[in-house]
Amino acid sequence: MATIRTLLLDAAAKSSDRTFLRWKSNKVWHSWTFNEVYKRTRIVSEVAHKLGAKHGTTVALMMENRPEWIITYLGLSSIGCCVVPIDARLQEGEVSYILRDAQVHAVFASGRIWPTLNAVMDTLPELRHIVLLDGVVSKDMKDGRVRIHDFTQINDECQEKAMQPDAFFDRSVPVETDVTSIIYTSGTTGRPKGAMLTHGNFTAQLDEGALKYFKVYEDDNFLLVLPLHHAFAFSANLLVPLRCRCEISIVENLRTVAENMKEVSPTILLAVPLLAEKMLNAVMTKLNKNKIAVFMLKCGLGKIIGNKVRKGLGGRLRLIICGGAASDKEMLKNYRKLGISSFEGYGLTETAPICALNPENSVKLGTVGKALPNCEIRIYNPNEEGVGEIQVKGPVVMKGYFRNEAATAACMDGEWFMTGDLGHKDSEGYVTITGRKKCMIVNREGKNIYPEEVEQAINNSPWILESLVVGYTEEGDSAERVGAIIVPNLDYFAAHRDGFQARSDEEIIAKCREEVQKMVGELSTYKRPRKLAFRMEPFEKTTTLKIKRFLYSM
Repeated sequence: MATIRTLLLDAAAKSSDRTFLRWKSNKVWHSWTFNEVYKRTRIVSEVAHKLGAKHGTTVALMMENRPEWIITYLGLSSIGCCVVPIDARLQEGEVSYILRDAQVHAVFASGRIWPTLNAVMDTLPELRHIVLLDGVVSKDMKDGRVRIHDFTQINDECQEKAMQPDAFFDRSVPVETDVTSIIYTSGTTGRPKGAMLTHGNFTAQLDEGALKYFKVYEDDNFLLVLPLHHAFAFSANLLVPLRCRCEISIVENLRTVAENMKEVSPTILLAVPLLAEKMLNAVMTKLNKNKIAVFMLKCGLGKIIGNKVRKGLGGRLRLIICGGAASDKEMLKNYRKLGISSFEGYGLTETAPICALNPENSVKLGTVGKALPNCEIRIYNPNEEGVGEIQVKGPVVMKGYFRNEAATAACMDGEWFMTGDLGHKDSEGYVTITGRKKCMIVNREGKNIYPEEVEQAINNSPWILESLVVGYTEEGDSAERVGAIIVPNLDYFAAHRDGFQARSDEEIIAKCREEVQKMVGELSTYKRPRKLAFRMEPFEKTTTLKIKRFLYSM
């Protein structure tokens, strides 16, 4: 196994002048080669040393996707620091908890994060340094116990030293078993825990892992949309291109994805299902207005139409891999009809995160694929339908939760990581996810109901934006019943006033009730919601767009 540092050194040596990063600033696209990224990485390593960081020091990284995120991570990781990537959108209380729990020594952050850090830094006894980008450091930011530094200035101060043979980059070298990231779970079920992931955990997913299942070429261009603080984007959208020595193009924001795709012509997109669905819906809305296109799709000539579709997406898009949540089978099928290979993978933060993937040449839609070649997946204690807890063993499994031995022990069965997800595996090893163990509803007859299955059926209605299926009990009866909280798709109601003239919330709710009954009609009777509740605002979500289930009940 390699380390993340050796991936960088290999790329800089073999593809020195090839473009690695592209990003847009002030309406202009900029780029860095692999060699430029390597040099900037050495400078950040020297900066970290100047701030007192050494092998094993925890340093937080709190930025939106930008080139500085990448060189800062690589600079810290390459000298053996433990990097704590934090979502730049978290609130003060969440930031304070993570920085305190991880015993962070220094924080590298975007300028706009300063008010949050300023508000919490006095509660963090281990914190000694804050390095800010975007030129926001001013004379009124007085140094106290915590010193404030300007990113550009301190990098300039360390540049000469960083290029010398005795630079700290050359003196502090991590090994495969060293922790390189402490990634805090996004908190769908409560207080986040810090998963300790080693260099070996991440690099195990590459040559002997996911790259056995799909091809990446040096002229590929990965579109970076998902946040790098999340393990899926970090592994698949940064480490894979670094290992394969190809290009990464960073989108400006979610609103500019379509525009940026036309500008940079990506070939590979890693996406959560919601993003892939929105892109497909935009495509299908245009196609459905063209009767010839609709006819050709029905006749199996979608790939001809797909040529025009791909031109609108930059002209070169050939592969979409979805992860982070369950994907709609029909969505993936429609992309494939248009000539864009699309399939799912599976993993968790604790497995760095990829542990299963569909092989590109033998995809089974509706499954998340097979265990990576160097991993094992078992279905523990399956019921009569073959459904049990999905457990993972292999080099991708984390070292444990940071400073939380009890939580680590609770999720491990010997070498097997207990994912908490439920599913089954077919004779060829393909895994199908059925739900979360904690979310499973057991009714009075002892039957298991998986909320995700019911939600997927309900969400097929265009009148419904999203749903959350939960178990509830009635007074004097401990048996669970199936309930659902429904969010109407108000944009769809507004766009279809001719077909349904809703004049009040009551009429919108009545229409949604009707739609729920229709959508769950093909499910077994015991799976159908017996009680409905409605809310007009979307559910609160994690940064990977998963609903925070623990916040809602009936």
